[in-house]
Amino acid sequence: MSDPIEPATTSSSAKDPALLIHPRREPFEHGLLPIPKLIFTDPTQTLIPIKQKLIEKSPSHRVDSAAISEALQISIDQAKLVLDTLASVLHSESDPLVKAKPDGIDEAGADVHDLVLFLYIQSYKKLLPRTHKDSAAVADVWPSTSAFDGYLSALSPLQLVRSNSRRFMPSQADEEAHQLSYLQKHLANLVSLLAEPVEGDGEESLVLTMEKFEHLGFLLHFGDKGSDGNLFSQRAPFFANSDPDMPDVPVPAAQVHDWVLQNIGSSLEHISERISPKENGPPSSSDQDVPMADACTSSNKGSSSVRGPSFIEGISKSSLVKQSSDLKGSSVKVLNCHDSVIYILAPLRYATVYGCSDATIVLGAVGKAVRIEHCERVHVITAANRICIANCRECMFFLGVNQRPLIVGDNHKLQVAPYNTFYSQLEEHMKEVGVDATINRWDEPLPLGAVDPHDSLSHPAGVSEAQAESAAHLDPDQFTNFLIPNWYGGESQGSTKDNPFPLPDAYMASQHRNLLETSVSSIAYKENDFLASSAVEQERCRKKLAVLFFNPIMLVVPLAAADQPQVLWNGTLHNCCIDTVHRWNQKNIC
Repeated sequence: MSDPIEPATTSSSAKDPALLIHPRREPFEHGLLPIPKLIFTDPTQTLIPIKQKLIEKSPSHRVDSAAISEALQISIDQAKLVLDTLASVLHSESDPLVKAKPDGIDEAGADVHDLVLFLYIQSYKKLLPRTHKDSAAVADVWPSTSAFDGYLSALSPLQLVRSNSRRFMPSQADEEAHQLSYLQKHLANLVSLLAEPVEGDGEESLVLTMEKFEHLGFLLHFGDKGSDGNLFSQRAPFFANSDPDMPDVPVPAAQVHDWVLQNIGSSLEHISERISPKENGPPSSSDQDVPMADACTSSNKGSSSVRGPSFIEGISKSSLVKQSSDLKGSSVKVLNCHDSVIYILAPLRYATVYGCSDATIVLGAVGKAVRIEHCERVHVITAANRICIANCRECMFFLGVNQRPLIVGDNHKLQVAPYNTFYSQLEEHMKEVGVDATINRWDEPLPLGAVDPHDSLSHPAGVSEAQAESAAHLDPDQFTNFLIPNWYGGESQGSTKDNPFPLPDAYMASQHRNLLETSVSSIAYKENDFLASSAVEQERCRKKLAVLFFNPIMLVVPLAAADQPQVLWNGTLHNCCIDTVHRWNQKNIC
């Protein structure tokens, strides 16, 4: 019988969040897929033989989409989606799957042990929003237009407006406790998926090497700063002093289980102590979830923990800009924002937009994943590796994405379009987080289940097989570029001067047509002679403009509400003075 193992924290240090164990949020927030065949009634009994089968076929213990498709009996597209999603939520930045380019993910393959943990947590059920004390009052502002309404859209944007707070949304502490409780309940099964049998009877016949133990870092980590760069095994007393040049000494699986379980218990106790004083009162200023109510005028309000995401919350009828220096950490959550324009011009790992309406949200460069959920009439502009859209209505997405946009849940009247903006540091930010401008799969939306099997709500029989409504392509004639102001004035520090994502031909042709029409209208406005001319003369001017546009000659490009116009010369825009425009118009146009 092994000696009892003490948790990593002592009673005197248990209150220090840096020494407590935490769940990794990313797999639970960005790693769940609504694919029925990935949700097992008995995950352990199903996954152990699958793991053995995959290991036997791959001596390297890494598997590609073809092997995953065969083992799980899913389509090759779904198997590729599993790989793409796993790559976006893995804990180790040195893993070949994480380092692979978008077109090299299948070649890199996934480690079998990471894969089985990823598949196991597909059984996770999300935490339900807390019930509104006046639920009947808020129900009447969200009309039911779908068979799924009332249980899929648990919190609509309008309900969030009526509540005017996040009291009815789970807090970060609530979600962390829920995730830890799930891991606590399933820890024995998770450890058994990583364990290896040895000669002997009973629990001592299953052991874990340090290498296998490290895979638990996919789901758990120590400290407030996350798991980046820290080996999970460094906190374990039975591996802490292991010589990297010596072979691993296996540890009984029961010993590992008890040690992790004790640490989870300490963390749950700590979370409970934090939550209890605030159950019947407003959040304190020291809470991890402080809203950014004054975000427009202050960059200091937000998450007080560098481990957690920065919050942008409750913005209404205003504009907000955030740059790298304004954010803590590399993840952002935009919550409950309405009738606003929000610019987050920074390199990010993860971004979530939840419960927003009638807003435009620009997310700089997101290297891992973006999730847009429960939004209505929102325009989202982002350059990202991948994006998931869930339970949204009448929203438009201008995308530069390396993976197919994932559409899940109860969606209506969604539109997708190519990326349509830039700011001076965009390309530097994209390079920093690994977004490739030569790959844009904005026009390949992938609709999955109309019902999210990971929520805790009951659904009518048969509904789980329904497919989500996909997104339509925006008509090229309705496509427009979005201008990001130079908020801080002066010379821009970045080198990006244009949209780094090439426009498809149809959208480029539409841009040319719009440019010509706008230029003709501007010239007509400026020139009294042109206004007084006949229809025949106006048509002659239009034809001449068309000829000029496709030759290396200047063409006036007006700027709305600006004193200084621009000219197009050899495909490049240049500033010029008003007098120059008038002289050129009189000489060359009419």
